[in-house]
Amino acid sequence: MSLTAERSALAFTRHRRLRRTAALRRLVRENRLDPSAFVLPVFVDARLRAPEAIRSLPGHMRWPVSRVHEIAERAAAAGVGGLLLFGLPADKDERGGGAGDPAGPVPSALRVLRERATPLALVADVCLCEYTSHGHCGILDGETVDNDATLPLLADAAVAYARAGADVIAPSDMMDGRVAAIRAALDAEGHGDAAILSYAAKFASAYYGPFREAAECAPSFGDRAGYQMDPPNRREAIAEMATDLDEGADALMVKPAGPYLDVIAEACSRFDVPIAAYQVSGEYAAIHAAAERGWIDLRRAALESLTGIARAGADIVITYFAIDAAGWLAR
Repeated sequence: MSLTAERSALAFTRHRRLRRTAALRRLVRENRLDPSAFVLPVFVDARLRAPEAIRSLPGHMRWPVSRVHEIAERAAAAGVGGLLLFGLPADKDERGGGAGDPAGPVPSALRVLRERATPLALVADVCLCEYTSHGHCGILDGETVDNDATLPLLADAAVAYARAGADVIAPSDMMDGRVAAIRAALDAEGHGDAAILSYAAKFASAYYGPFREAAECAPSFGDRAGYQMDPPNRREAIAEMATDLDEGADALMVKPAGPYLDVIAEACSRFDVPIAAYQVSGEYAAIHAAAERGWIDLRRAALESLTGIARAGADIVITYFAIDAAGWLAR
C-alpha cells in the first residue's frame, strides 16, 4: 500500500461534508428561527398625534393610539406572532394609578387593534414604572417600594387590559405575589381566559437603558436592585419561576435574554410551559451601534443572537428585531 493510500485509509469523521454548501447547511440545521415565535415591543404614547422616533432604538417609534394599527399591520404582514404593548400616559402621579385607567394608552390601543381584527397575539405589559412620577415599579413607602400595597394596582391594570382585549397579561414589576393577585382579579372579573406571561426572572440589568428612555421610566432616585433579581443568581431565578407557576402563570419569561442563556436553558429543562426570552433594548442598541461603526454585520449579528436564544430553548422571543428578522429570514 502506498503512503498516500495508507493515509487515506486512516479513520476519522468528516463533519464538514454536511457544511459544504448553503443548501446542505439549511437541510441539517438543528434550530430554525420562525417569525411566528417573535413578539415585537410597541410603545403607545397618549400625548402624541404622530409617530415619534426613539433615538436610542434605531427604527422604532412611539406611536399615538390612533396610528398604532400601522405598526401592527407591518408586523402581521411580516409574519410576526405578537405585540407587547407599553404605555406612556398623558400624566403621572406618585401611585401610578394611570396604569389601570380604562382610557389609558394601552387599553385604548387594544381596543383599536381589536376593532381592526389584528391577527396577532396581543400582550399587555403590567407595571407601574411608566405611570409613576418617581419611575419605580410600585407605590413608595419613603424610598422603599411597598410590595403589598402595589399588588391591587397591578391587578386593576391587568383587569383593564383584559377587558380591552389583551390575550396575555405580562406582569414585569417583580413584586412578590403579583401573579396570584392578578390571577384572582382576572378570574373574579370574568376574564379567566386571559393568560399570564410572567416576567418571572427579570434581572437588575445594565441593558435596559434605551427602554427607559423610550418609556420615560428611569427611576428618579436609587435603582431597582431591591426588587429585580441579582445577576449572579441562577437558582433564585428558578425558584422565582416555580413560585409564579404555583400562583397561576401560564408561561414564564427570562429577561434579558443574551446574558442569561443558561437560565433560559435550565427553565426549559425544568418547566413544561412556554418559556419566553426578552432580547432587551440594550442588546438591540449595542448590535446597531457596532454595525453603524462597521465593526459587525447587522443582519448576521442580529440573526446569530436570535439563534442563540432559540438554541437555548426559548419558545417565544421578544425582540426589537422582530420585523427586520422576519424579512431577513424570508429571503
